[in-house]
Amino acid sequence: MSSAPDQELTELRTVIREFLEAKSAEDDVRRLMETDEGHDPAVWDQLARELGLVGIAIPEQYGGAGAGFVEQAVVLEEMGRALFCGPYLASAVLAARALLESGDADACRDYLPGIADGSLVATVAIADRSGRWDEVGAGCTATPAATGWTVSGTKHYVLDALVAGLVLVFTASPEGPALFAVDRAAVDVRPIPTMDPTRKLAEVVFRDAPARPVGAVGAAGPVLEKVLQYAAAALAAEQAGASRRVLDMAVEYAGTRVQFGRPIGSFQAVKHLCAEMFLQVQCAAETAARAALAAADAPDELPVAASVAKSVCSRAYVDVAAKNIQVHGGIGFTWEHPAHLHFRRSRSSAILFGDPHAHHERLHRLTGLADQLREPVG
Repeated sequence: MSSAPDQELTELRTVIREFLEAKSAEDDVRRLMETDEGHDPAVWDQLARELGLVGIAIPEQYGGAGAGFVEQAVVLEEMGRALFCGPYLASAVLAARALLESGDADACRDYLPGIADGSLVATVAIADRSGRWDEVGAGCTATPAATGWTVSGTKHYVLDALVAGLVLVFTASPEGPALFAVDRAAVDVRPIPTMDPTRKLAEVVFRDAPARPVGAVGAAGPVLEKVLQYAAAALAAEQAGASRRVLDMAVEYAGTRVQFGRPIGSFQAVKHLCAEMFLQVQCAAETAARAALAAADAPDELPVAASVAKSVCSRAYVDVAAKNIQVHGGIGFTWEHPAHLHFRRSRSSAILFGDPHAHHERLHRLTGLADQLREPVG
């Protein structure tokens, strides 16, 4: 769907920022990241029911707002800026997109309205222990049973599984790659300690768990491909918003911290750091915006645009988060300072859904460069 006019996007951004400044301030982030769930149900309910942000990109026929990915990208940017703790990426992006891409109208009717109004939190299980995100059947197998299907195996790095009521799992099956819906009560969930406590990951163990096919069994390969493209574009938007916030922190501190009788922002070395950060943030914003536009209106361009954005935004966020600590000096290295929280989020986000190197390899394949490099010269 085409994006809204710039004025509407600006108004949307203002509403989201004001809400998150009130509900996802640093104290809120630190409180939630110390819990196993990392999630405030009351805030989630407000996001979904009062603001309509959880279902913003879900079609109206399934209870959503029917907006496009550009609008959802604005939400993600602001959540990245605020280090929002909650299952938005897992439920509103990954799970909703998996259902829509499956082409299963019955599953969409059964699950999407609950996702849109926030009453159902869903997540998607993809990776195995190795961290591969592009293998549909990695770690799990579906088997036909007398009363339907069951799934057995283990998935790793599953976002917000502790608070999910529904797990959509990509598995192997006798017919080929498949997507199944499994009730959260039918699986074991084990929290995974991570570098970034603001984003909760878990290991999900399936032991002959009753499962419902979503879409045609054996046809989930293209579904996973599309889900990962949207995941990369979504995470890039979040990283771009967070990078902008980190730059603002550095510039503000450089203008107020005084050493030797003048603001440190007047020192050449600090000026250079801030200038480099600005260029990286601008590049991240541009590539993330291009991926969002492709997701909304140019699906043929999305595979390349999403991988470019994920690679550029991952590197930018990691680098500006590190430079922000340099600008702040000793205080930036302390656990009590938010610069440390952004540094941890930047590192974890860089490897989620594939690190920059993996996306470079993907771009080589998509553009045909890999084949050209293998051709003999002369």
